[in-house]
Amino acid sequence: MTHDLVAALRPLLTAEASAEAYASGVEAGDLEQAVWLRLLERLDTQDPPADPQGWLRRAVRSEARRTRRTARLERPCSAEPADDGGPDPERLALAAAGHRALRDAVRRLPGRCPRLMEVLFSPQDLTYREIARELGISQGSLGPERSRCLGCLRRLLTPEVAAR
Repeated sequence: MTHDLVAALRPLLTAEASAEAYASGVEAGDLEQAVWLRLLERLDTQDPPADPQGWLRRAVRSEARRTRRTARLERPCSAEPADDGGPDPERLALAAAGHRALRDAVRRLPGRCPRLMEVLFSPQDLTYREIARELGISQGSLGPERSRCLGCLRRLLTPEVAAR
């Protein structure tokens, strides 16, 4: 029943929406979609209209009027958007998750690697001499120790990166 009604009304709706769309300054497809939605909502709660063609014509005109009223009330936004192109929330969340995973992996490193990584990643940007003094190790062993710790960190992070 519903399918037959929709099939019978389709050409009339297309013609009516095309005619009204031009006058109201709206896309014909948008107008058709609004009327289809209105018809389906009506069929959901009530019986089909007694005069489907008349109902359809009235619905198209009503939607066109509603669209004109809405268009008159809308004003373009003249101010710049609040977001000036910075990172979107999804990227921020992913970056935060990546930082958490890195910090967790650094905490799981063996020996004095967690402390070494903490000092290397420090915002103070310490020199090798300052790092060696901070950790109480010779400056010459700092490079090999750093390489060993980074290798361990890479092995810890590989499964997490592969899972993503």
